[in-house]
Amino acid sequence: MSIVITGNPGVGKHTITDEIVKRLKLDLLDINSIAKESGLFEKNRETNDVDIEELEKILDQKISEKNVIVGHLAPYVLKKNQVKTMIVLRRSPYELIQVYSTREYSDQKIKENTGSEILGIIAHDAISKFQEKVFQINVTEKTISKVVENVMEVITKNNGNEEVDWLELVRKNNDLGKFFVD
Repeated sequence: MSIVITGNPGVGKHTITDEIVKRLKLDLLDINSIAKESGLFEKNRETNDVDIEELEKILDQKISEKNVIVGHLAPYVLKKNQVKTMIVLRRSPYELIQVYSTREYSDQKIKENTGSEILGIIAHDAISKFQEKVFQINVTEKTISKVVENVMEVITKNNGNEEVDWLELVRKNNDLGKFFVD
């Protein structure tokens, strides 16, 4: 069973995963890279659609017990028996706007991705499928070393789940229109 790090684009999945792979001396499986190498991305306007069923089959052949798997598609392409621990990195939508602007995402893509983070779509889908194996970590305003420390605590002690509720923060700031209305 593998350790999995997932979350929305821009939360720091690859940065943190690279550090965890070094510390634990495990192999890295990058879901997006595997999908690209396998020719499973289909360009659809600003997004890349992926053949989830085909990606599941390919991952089935690649996963071992000595893997750290990274990718936002993890909840959708992995099976519960393949996962030891799934860590969902969460980041403030206010910080994500800056990340996405730097990446030159369109306004629509920024809203889609920040909206997904606010609603906790990946976290919800991961928890629904993987239940007790899922831990959330809020990476907002944390250094890389602090996030790595938090992730290692989850991996080694099954301890450190953080409840994250961006919807309440956005509502309290009266910013729903900023993230959800065109």
